[in-house]
Amino acid sequence: MTSRVNPQQPSGTAPVVPAHRVVVLLFEGLQLMDVTGPLDVYTAANEYGAHYVTSTVSPDGGPVTTTAGLRLVPDLSLDEVDFPVDTLVIPGRPDWWAAVADTALVAGITRLADRARTVASVCAGAFPLAATGLLDGRRAATHWRLADDLAARYPKVEVDSDAIFVRDGRFITSAGISAGIDLTLSLVESDLGPDIARKAAKFLVVFMARPGGQSQFSVRQSPRHPAHSVLRQVLDQVAADPAADHGLPALAARAGVSSRHLTRLFRTETGGTAAQYVERIRVEAAQALLEAGDDALDTVARRSGFGSEETLRRAFRRRLGVSPGIYRDRFRTTRPHGTRED
Repeated sequence: MTSRVNPQQPSGTAPVVPAHRVVVLLFEGLQLMDVTGPLDVYTAANEYGAHYVTSTVSPDGGPVTTTAGLRLVPDLSLDEVDFPVDTLVIPGRPDWWAAVADTALVAGITRLADRARTVASVCAGAFPLAATGLLDGRRAATHWRLADDLAARYPKVEVDSDAIFVRDGRFITSAGISAGIDLTLSLVESDLGPDIARKAAKFLVVFMARPGGQSQFSVRQSPRHPAHSVLRQVLDQVAADPAADHGLPALAARAGVSSRHLTRLFRTETGGTAAQYVERIRVEAAQALLEAGDDALDTVARRSGFGSEETLRRAFRRRLGVSPGIYRDRFRTTRPHGTRED
């Protein structure tokens, strides 16, 4: 499973860029796509001038069986890794408790991480990585269904249950399965710039690339189903027409309750304020408009309820960590890089 150099590169010439050594750790019971997703991204990047050299490694050099029943044969054993590692990728297994109970695996991750410039985990791979203690005091992501388990098992880790991926220093951790592709595209962009990452994403027919701060799921699905009928009515109204007047007084008047009572309902049932929920709905509406068309940013701002381009930009920075223009460029992979100023 070793990557190949760009096939368009003439034989006998020097690589376009220096070799970047990637090690993907294999172990029993891992999730198959946690491995193949990142490997396919690196292979695609090599088609466009990258020089990633990937090696798969298992603790004893023997084959492992994935959750899909497919056996993977590694290139090396862990003890045979005698070279500097630029990026270490740690996949996950759904029964994460078996991974963290494997002391040899955790010790192997510690040894590899010590020599790696960047350490990445996919989905439940955050658990054996956290077991090393290397994530203590750091932010980390995992699949949303496992976030509470990760926080409970490793209270020194600051778990982000919403983000697709999180980078903290040389550690980058991602949510479930396909988020490993987003994570790896982000690593390619950090290594070689957005052009090669964008081309790799287009080759794979995936978005380039969901920002790490983007939610794992729609904001409409994130609050638990409200028990109070008044709040259900309010949430439905906001989702149905994000551009309407959804200030607290207007929401309360339409619901027939006081602003103070509505505020208590939001706090109790969503854990936030009405303004926070409205902003999240409007950001999601703006995302859909940016992904689907070429409307000017002031038009997107008006149609999604922000009113002004500057308000839209501030909300995107706060919620997603990127500007609306950059967000559109990342999702509209057929657009040449740099054609939109933001």
